Amino acid sequence: MLNKAIKFLIENKLVSVLLLTLFVGWGVINAPFSWDTGFLPTNPVAVDAIPDIGENQQIVFTKWQGRSPQDIEDQITYPLTTSLLGIPGVKTIRSSSMFGFSSIYIIFEEDIEFYWSRSRILEKLNSLPVNLLPDGVNPSLGPDATGLGQIFWYTLEGRDQDGNVTGGWDLQELRSIQDYYVKYGLSSAGGVSEVASIGGYVQEYQVDIDPEKMRQYNISLSQIAKAVKESNQDIGAQTLEINQAEYLVRGLGYVKSIADIENAVVDSENFTSIRIKDVANVHLGPATRRGILDKEGAEVVGGVVVARYGANPMEVINNVKEQIAELSSGLPTKTLSDGRISQVTIVPFYDRTELIQETLHTLNEALTLEILITILVIIIMVFNLRASILISGLLPVAVLMVFVAMKLFDVDANIVALSGIAIAIGTMVDVGVILAENMIRHLDDEKLRMQEDGTPSTMNEVIYNATAEVSGAILTAVLTTIISFVPVFTMIGAEGKLFRPLAFTKTMALSASLVIALFLIPPFAAFLFKKSSIRERSKYALNGILTLLGITAIVYGYWLGLVLIGFAITALLTMRGTLSRKRANLINIIISATAIVILLAEYWRPLGFDRSIILNLIFVSIICFGILGVFSVFRMYYDRILRWALANKLLFLIIPATVLTFGFLIMRSTGKEFMPALNEGSFLLMPTSLPHAGVEENKRVLQQLDMAVASIPEIETVVGKSGRTESALDPAPLSMYENVIQYKSEFMRNAQGERQRYQINDDGLFVLKNNKFIINSNNEVENDANYDKASLQTSAQRDDLIADDDGEYYRNWRPNINSPDDIWNEIVKVTKFPGVTSAPKLQPIETRLVMLQTGMRAPMGIKVKGPDLKTIENFGLQLEGILKQSEGVKEQAVFADRIVGKPYLLIDIKREQLARYGISVMDVQEVLKVAVGGMPLTQTVEGRERYAVRVRYPRELRANPDNLKKIYVPVEKGSPVPLGELVEIRYEQGPQVIKSEDTFLIGYVLFDKLDGFAEVDVVENAQALIQENIDSGKLIVPAGISYRFTGTYENQLRAEKTLSVVVPLALVIIFLILYFQFKSVSTSLMVFTGITVAFAGGFIMIWLYGQDWFFNFNLFGENMRDLFNMKTINLSVAVWVGFIALFGIATDDGVVMATYLTQTFDRENPTDVKGIRLSALEAAGKRIRPCLMTTVTTILALLPVLTSTGKGSDIMIPMAIPIFGGMVIDITSYFIVPVLYSWKKEYQLKRANK
Repeated sequence: MLNKAIKFLIENKLVSVLLLTLFVGWGVINAPFSWDTGFLPTNPVAVDAIPDIGENQQIVFTKWQGRSPQDIEDQITYPLTTSLLGIPGVKTIRSSSMFGFSSIYIIFEEDIEFYWSRSRILEKLNSLPVNLLPDGVNPSLGPDATGLGQIFWYTLEGRDQDGNVTGGWDLQELRSIQDYYVKYGLSSAGGVSEVASIGGYVQEYQVDIDPEKMRQYNISLSQIAKAVKESNQDIGAQTLEINQAEYLVRGLGYVKSIADIENAVVDSENFTSIRIKDVANVHLGPATRRGILDKEGAEVVGGVVVARYGANPMEVINNVKEQIAELSSGLPTKTLSDGRISQVTIVPFYDRTELIQETLHTLNEALTLEILITILVIIIMVFNLRASILISGLLPVAVLMVFVAMKLFDVDANIVALSGIAIAIGTMVDVGVILAENMIRHLDDEKLRMQEDGTPSTMNEVIYNATAEVSGAILTAVLTTIISFVPVFTMIGAEGKLFRPLAFTKTMALSASLVIALFLIPPFAAFLFKKSSIRERSKYALNGILTLLGITAIVYGYWLGLVLIGFAITALLTMRGTLSRKRANLINIIISATAIVILLAEYWRPLGFDRSIILNLIFVSIICFGILGVFSVFRMYYDRILRWALANKLLFLIIPATVLTFGFLIMRSTGKEFMPALNEGSFLLMPTSLPHAGVEENKRVLQQLDMAVASIPEIETVVGKSGRTESALDPAPLSMYENVIQYKSEFMRNAQGERQRYQINDDGLFVLKNNKFIINSNNEVENDANYDKASLQTSAQRDDLIADDDGEYYRNWRPNINSPDDIWNEIVKVTKFPGVTSAPKLQPIETRLVMLQTGMRAPMGIKVKGPDLKTIENFGLQLEGILKQSEGVKEQAVFADRIVGKPYLLIDIKREQLARYGISVMDVQEVLKVAVGGMPLTQTVEGRERYAVRVRYPRELRANPDNLKKIYVPVEKGSPVPLGELVEIRYEQGPQVIKSEDTFLIGYVLFDKLDGFAEVDVVENAQALIQENIDSGKLIVPAGISYRFTGTYENQLRAEKTLSVVVPLALVIIFLILYFQFKSVSTSLMVFTGITVAFAGGFIMIWLYGQDWFFNFNLFGENMRDLFNMKTINLSVAVWVGFIALFGIATDDGVVMATYLTQTFDRENPTDVKGIRLSALEAAGKRIRPCLMTTVTTILALLPVLTSTGKGSDIMIPMAIPIFGGMVIDITSYFIVPVLYSWKKEYQLKRANK
């Protein structure tokens, strides 16, 4: 069936052309890279930076204004948690009780559908027992979003037409615009789950009552409340028909101004009214707030856009930006005192678009460079330009086909998913190489071109025979790699969400390459290899057109036009007989290879964009041609080395045995972690203040933090948040700060996010549009340069510089800043303030995931469960002291929750005194409620806007406990009584936040690791130290207390447990496929040895990466360790996925080698030792070229990944290292399989001769 399909397509080439057009067109439509598709429609794959690895969870959020965390915990959180535990599929319930609200996180099993879980929760909430919750308390379900949902943050600022900040807007004005216009406008954008507000002041009408006047007029609080409520009512009085016209009747009575409330009548006697203004002062003021937003030291108003679950983040952000563009023109404006017009403008400060685009750019660049390197290797090693075109064309088409599959199966494009394509390049090329190499062999061999009857075969028949001969081997080799990745699909939890998409894309990439190799390459090969029958005159015309195209390209600035002219000249000289075909092929290959190396130097820039193109060209040439040269020499001496190995088998096998031993020992001693962190291009500074700090103190500290960070030259913007946004997704206390820090990219980029060159003068100074100059400390400036100070600037923005493709790159970082880690160290230096805790190094997405997964604001921590909060806190403080002494723990990042530290004023009612005066508890509580917090009575309706009306005591009458004691409590039959006679006021420390898990109280001890230490090692060191203290009696665990390490460490333990099954399972599956292919356990084991050696090679490379002496030298002024990002690599899920990918590639070479050994021995059937060794030499010699090409392609193609520094490289590099190291060591398998096969045959011969 397979061969029939191949034959059909070879004979019907039009079908092949149509299939190719379909694959390319469909792939371009679905590509995630924002390509200009011209007349084609666009329907891109959903795009995000990293996969959403958060828990499958829902949030139940409940407000109870003014209530303490203890009240919230006892009366809302605990009863709700016990009810929700019975929902099917619930894994655990994590909750927080804070001032005024309860937040309950219900974590479901991974196989529970997201919206099904929401419906079950709503069902449960609607059937709660009567009186389970206090009156007026209504729990609500949080937004249908996940931990990665917060995709777009913005502020509202007054700006002029040129975008300059003007100010002129009060915070309450901006908050009203945000709450009633911007919020609803952005909520209508497609894919938005909610828009939450933060910062500024929510306006309200405040009625400050005068208790003395109330006493004089004998007015009670209930009378004032009734008067305010009754003064704010509209009615609808049906309709009236007048003169056959129907009129709708409305009775207008909503409050529109302060005067409307002031004139409300409280009481009336003898035609004299007592109005609100007679007993109270009415004014507009700010409502109590639990969230502050600050931008570089100035308080601002803003919001956060949350994407809906399952929505395409990139598409949602684009929808939001379209909505902002639509809203912008309609936002309010005002004329300032200086005549300038200020308009409210939406200014983003966190936009995930940039991270997504840079991540995709890194992958796009890596894939492009891999394809270019692959083409170079094929051209040099196949030495046939037509075959090279065939094999090279396979890669881009296969990648486009992967995009189609991703769209069809709803797989999002992100750094991990697309890395599957990057690490599959070697195997993809292997398929084309084996096929093309066999075609060339059939075309060159006269015997193979003849049919059985002696007549020459047609080109179609030759290509078909060559394809059919290796189709089975290709199918087996690819299936081995595909099936070896099947266990990855079994991963669950965070690691499953991370790497199942990668397994899918790798599988699809290999499947696509198999389809193209077997069904599309043969028909196009039959066309390309067919002898040309074009007339000489037509050939001249074609080459003339090629020359004209080349000249046109050069005129428009494309140097690749020289390549076209070179091809045309070579063809013309061949036609005139000046050059032989062989020499012409050589010249074309030299032209092609030179062009590719120049392209690599231009786009790869391994030495950095601050180095000249010439230096990069020399370096790329040394690397590419150096490695190709080494392998060419190896190929020349392969027969000699193999001959020696066959004659000295035991001596030779010592080499792979030593490699295996070293690999095993290194594996045992390598550190472990869950995942390397993705560089998001921004930091999240999350310190906390002391629990007793109030709103104004937190605001002051937040502004100081922002100003300190903004003073660092590498920082672009910093926006700080204290407390929470108006969202269930953000249960943060006022003492928790979140400073979103965007730092500048290393090199100035243009509007498209690409590195841009800018104009410099002869002295090395950058030229600005205002004819001034700027000295960049990273650039060399002529010593004799002398400029007037007025003509120099100290800094510049993108719009100030002049773009110039012949200029230099403008580096934004100072010379001593070489990585984001250096920027973080600068942040740590300037943010050491008294009363503020230290913070671990965090990033926005990473932190959001960690917090929603574990409830902590750090990647590592200890969860302490206990009977009461004070015991939990005390034990946590003891653990904090021990952790600071543990090896690998960053001392300044260790912090135990200060749970019981919030000052409480407890007002204890004396019931005997109440009985004496005939006052109820409710009467006292009502007076307290109004006096301190105020009582919201009603809500005004002013068009779209709604404002509360609150009755309260003036601040000066409730500023301290002494003032509170002087508050009068009305007595029905007698004079009012001071509150001090009825209550006892005392101070006590209580909880700021009460956290629980499955109803058990918990607290956290946060910590972080030092650079260079592995997560698992750090945790194990801490566990050992704590246990040592317990054993020695220094640490006593109180009754009822238990502790457990949590964070990403838990993910690592689960991943390790899964991998301990997955990796052996992958190896077993590979072995079974090999057995079904060769029908021999011994042959399968021989091929399998290549995998084990490659496996050891991967670990050796990981070990070498961590050694300071390895590659520690400079070339062209660049340290090679820095260039190849060499540092300590820990065993993470990413590394193990790289190993699984390595297994497939290593197997391919062994399968090809073993297949030809079997075929050769079956054909030759040698009868003596010499014959056996000669047959082994012959079989290995025939297959060494495609095997070497696979190895060289894989090694060279991974170099751009290993040198990559863009967003996403943090995850790609650990995956690439084991593949790179394994393929280098896998060279030994070219000898191991023939040696072991020969040994087996010699042993069988020896036994047969006995």
